[in-house]
This record gives sequence, structure tokens and C-alpha cells, in this order.
Amino acid sequence: MIEEDCTEDMKKSPFNFFQDIPQALSEELVEKVLSTPPVRIERIISNGQSSPQGFWYDQDEHEWVAVLSGEALVELEGHKEFIKLVPGDTLHLPAHTKHRIESTALLQTTIWLAVFWIS
Repeated sequence: MIEEDCTEDMKKSPFNFFQDIPQALSEELVEKVLSTPPVRIERIISNGQSSPQGFWYDQDEHEWVAVLSGEALVELEGHKEFIKLVPGDTLHLPAHTKHRIESTALLQTTIWLAVFWIS
């Protein structure tokens, strides 16, 4: 995963979630758009990436995601079916909800808006 901090750019000019999208990524790109306690907002860009087999996110933070373009399959621990997210879909993941990304679109860039917070 490639992580970048865009918070300084946000102070200088408006940030557009659909601009400056890399065409090819070997890894998922996570860009911190805004970070101010207690909230962090990220733009995540995926091109076919998925969580490693057997890996589960188990975060101390709550997470809310919206898919702005592309699509993804999300797996929640203990659920039999994947959750398919397409543009406009959102998903709330309370803290310590074990989840993983089964897949993201191969032929289209998936852009996520992710909001994290601790309550």
C-alpha cells in the first residue's frame, strides 16, 4: 500500500477526488485528504488490488466508506456472502469489524472516500 499525505495541498486549493488519478498502480494508493482529531478522511485508489489471502482489517477506528467509481467486493468475517459496492454505495464498519477486500475492478479504477473516527 502506498500512502501519501495531501493535507497540505488541501490548505492551498480545493481537492478533487477525480483528478490526478494514476493510470497504473502496483499497489493500492491511500491519500490522506484531511486529518484533524478525531476524524481522518482518505482517498483510496484501487486497480484490481485486494487484501492478501487470510488478512483481516481489525481497526480501533470506526470506518465509513463510499465508492465513487469502480466496484469492490468486501468480505465481513462470519458472513457467507460478499458485499458488492458500486458507485454511490456506502458501508459503515464499526470499530473491530473484521473485514477484507476480496477484489476491486480490474478494468476500471475504484475510487473510495473513507472516513475514520474514534468515539
